[in-house]
Amino acid sequence: MGVPAFFRWLSRKYPSIIVNCIEEKAKECNGVKVPIDTSKPNPNEVEFDNLYLDMNGIIHPCTHPEDKPAPKNEDEMMVAIFEYIDRIFNIDRRDCLDAKSDPSPPAPRAKMNQQRSRRFRASKEGMEAAEEKQKIRQEILAKGGFLPPEEVKERFDSNCITPVSGLALNPAIAGAEPWFNSFPSNPLQGTEFMDNLAKCLRYYIADRLNSDPGWKNLTVILSDASAPGEGEHKIMDYIRRQRAQPNHDPNTHHCLCGADADLIMLGLATHEPNFTIIREEFKPNKPKPCALCNQMGHEVKDCQGLPREKQGKHDQFADTLPVSEQEFIFIRLCVLREYLERELTMASLPFTFDFERSVDDWVFMCFFVGNDFLPHLPSLEIREGAIDRLVNIYKNVVHKTGGYLTESGFVNLQRVQMIMLAVGEVEDSIFKKRKDDDDNFKRRQKEKRKRLKRDQPSFIPGGQFSPQALGNRSSPQAICNPRQAAFEMRMHDRQNSTTAASPNTSLTPDGSPSLGGGIKRKAEDSDSEPEPEDNIRLWETGWKQRYYKNKFDVDASDEKFRRKVVQSYVEGLCWVLRYYYQGCASWNWYYPFHYAPFASDFEGIADMPSDFEKGSKPFKPLEQLMGVFPAASGNFLPPTWRKLMTDPESSIIDFYPEDFAIDLNGKKYAWQGVALLPFVDERRLRAALEEVYPDLTPEESRRNSLGGDVLFVGKHHPLCDFIVEQYKSKSSEAVDIPPELCHGIQGKLTLNDNAVLPEQVVQSPVPMLRDLTQNSAVSISFKDPQFAEDFVFKATVLPGAKKPAPVLKPGDWEKTNNDGRPWRPQLGFNRDRKPVHLDQSAFRTLGHTMPRDRAMPGMYPNAVPLGAYGSPYARPLMGSQQQIPKLLSNLRPQESWRGPTPLFQQTPQRTAGATPLLAWNRMLQSPNQFQPAQYQGLGPMGYPQRPEDRMDRGRQVGQRGPTGTLCSAPSRGFPSWG
Repeated sequence: MGVPAFFRWLSRKYPSIIVNCIEEKAKECNGVKVPIDTSKPNPNEVEFDNLYLDMNGIIHPCTHPEDKPAPKNEDEMMVAIFEYIDRIFNIDRRDCLDAKSDPSPPAPRAKMNQQRSRRFRASKEGMEAAEEKQKIRQEILAKGGFLPPEEVKERFDSNCITPVSGLALNPAIAGAEPWFNSFPSNPLQGTEFMDNLAKCLRYYIADRLNSDPGWKNLTVILSDASAPGEGEHKIMDYIRRQRAQPNHDPNTHHCLCGADADLIMLGLATHEPNFTIIREEFKPNKPKPCALCNQMGHEVKDCQGLPREKQGKHDQFADTLPVSEQEFIFIRLCVLREYLERELTMASLPFTFDFERSVDDWVFMCFFVGNDFLPHLPSLEIREGAIDRLVNIYKNVVHKTGGYLTESGFVNLQRVQMIMLAVGEVEDSIFKKRKDDDDNFKRRQKEKRKRLKRDQPSFIPGGQFSPQALGNRSSPQAICNPRQAAFEMRMHDRQNSTTAASPNTSLTPDGSPSLGGGIKRKAEDSDSEPEPEDNIRLWETGWKQRYYKNKFDVDASDEKFRRKVVQSYVEGLCWVLRYYYQGCASWNWYYPFHYAPFASDFEGIADMPSDFEKGSKPFKPLEQLMGVFPAASGNFLPPTWRKLMTDPESSIIDFYPEDFAIDLNGKKYAWQGVALLPFVDERRLRAALEEVYPDLTPEESRRNSLGGDVLFVGKHHPLCDFIVEQYKSKSSEAVDIPPELCHGIQGKLTLNDNAVLPEQVVQSPVPMLRDLTQNSAVSISFKDPQFAEDFVFKATVLPGAKKPAPVLKPGDWEKTNNDGRPWRPQLGFNRDRKPVHLDQSAFRTLGHTMPRDRAMPGMYPNAVPLGAYGSPYARPLMGSQQQIPKLLSNLRPQESWRGPTPLFQQTPQRTAGATPLLAWNRMLQSPNQFQPAQYQGLGPMGYPQRPEDRMDRGRQVGQRGPTGTLCSAPSRGFPSWG
């Protein structure tokens, strides 16, 4: 979801929802990697029933990674995708798993506008970056700089990962009960890249079902780009339809892999008590080599073309870059529900409090700070605590509303109006406080820069680094240090070129040169960054008039136009909530403006209609590509279709501007701004395409067709024989899935012309991989259970669902940020330096103990036995304790220590005849054994320190740390499948 900083805000406010994943690594035997046996129990000691993959978050980092060399060709990209999925399955393994995969099929029109903006912006930024890189390269070489030969290769255009619409590529694994739901038999539609990816995914699924013991009983469903809908919303639709069936298990544990923030909202909207999200751990500021000289420590714009220094005595580290494997974290929505239950519970209501309804209202209020379909309200910025402000207003006003804002995806506009007008009353003070906070932040930054300058060590007079006149080639320092001389000369030339005003350069009132484009630099602070000029000035009187005049080119007194904007926004709120809870209400609706109205404009919305036209149809794959691609990506389209983007005589040439403005809209960076692109007129687009449809080849027509989902199983699956019998009967009629054969999954099966069949060779689309000559897997078309058009999926916890055991302790509530102060992202840490991400290895015990003869005097005078944890997910309690080391001084008193509650509900207390505990669990229950390794790396309040702050980080198990303790973190390697 388009909510910048939402995940950072969430993980800071509710830190206990995060826990690091444990990943088993492949071992080597005589130089040969031994594959991981995924049929064994999950190393995280939590069993998931269904796994869902958002392929958009997998394909992009595999095709153009940021922290390592990109794959050389498309084949290497496909192998990288296979390895990534293997890692996820290794972490989330289960006897049963369901996976839906959909690389971005045709999405609703409301989503296409965002896709269009992203792709045009990506194309524009890519071309500008290439031009700037070439310009700097020529400057450096002209001044005698040293750069390696330019590598000639075609730039990978990530726009090709737009299959048919939806997110740039969204295959997702979805499921219901024990089975694995994955990729489609019909190839992905749209671009050739997506079509090839679909074939590769079919091959991958068949290969794993044939060879991986962990996949033996899985059901895999693939929903590719030919099936309309965004990947994550197709997953949610699958879950909704399965949980409406009588055979659905209300205690199914779902795990969804993806990095989009809206997955958190969607998970909450299911009201499933066991829902977990797995995603890559966010690690900002990873070092990257310069794209010009391939050296570390600077960016392209700062490159000086200096010769590369010798790396190591014999230059043995010349081409090595620091590469660290990306780690994964779990986001536990059951714990988030615990937080929200405490925060949203209200007493003395004039109606019965219903926590599930209040969760739906919380999800709805988050839409106001931005999403993929609507811009955020000007007064609501998530970095300023907008969600907390909305919750506080909601709790104050809900007593007057007489009920909740939403119900099963439908909005009560009269009650929403009361909330929004309450926000509108404080809009003026919000804008003024924003200005004060921004000014204070800039002042502190300026003082910090001055302090750093003042504290810098002085140069040694006459030494190598003593100040020299720029360009003084005759100085001895320049002769002895050619690198320094070259650096100074180029800096001198650049300063002259940037400070000397050209004939067209305007001067600001203070005499400093203006940088153009509404950006100027303050003369009194030469170190400050260029700042965008703000013509709206929301903190000054008259802000509403200036806003509408600048953003919409209308007068604020034009009530008719303002009401039109508000009505469109209200329609959007209703559409988005319906999309989250019931499915797509209209394929054609979209918000027709670039900016949002003010909260104070939401007067009289109770009478606004919120119905949508029925019977609307989605775009076909190639039609959607025409709606979201810039002309620069036209090579992915048929020739005559591509011509419509570039021919000056084209009837839709205005849809594809070569350049466009980006309104920073009060932000600092271009990527935060608003791309002012023209909206596509659907009728004009379809009319233009009618003339070129006859030019499509049979292969292009196939890629432009709409398809459905495909189900895969292996020979050991109970459903396999049933499917084989259907193919033998050659019946064209759809048959119901026997729920007893497929873990209660419901749906219809029909024969597939492109099916994977037993004893038929499955050809490998990747030359470096072998064909499957002894295939035993089978595939068949699958369709979810269907309901009447007016059917309403109830947003509630199902009967029989068991509430997970509580995880949070009293001390956890103190760690949330409820002070309402403005928040700025701080790279994962809050103001008190409490880490956001809990490092699981820090509170996991693997049996390594510190000998008492190595301990400090008096360190363990009265060590107490720790309770059995029952799971590596368990977290230590916090409190006060005088008898344990100073590092652990925040633990609770001895008499209150009972051990932490597991993160996920575990087996009840052991009884006679119960299965023996694991070795490390038995060790934990043994008396008088204190485990210091349990608390390695704990920081203030008992939280694990940041990875970069822990001295033992990166050591292998059993290796001595600086304090003499043994490192308990598992070794980090990359799994591979043989």
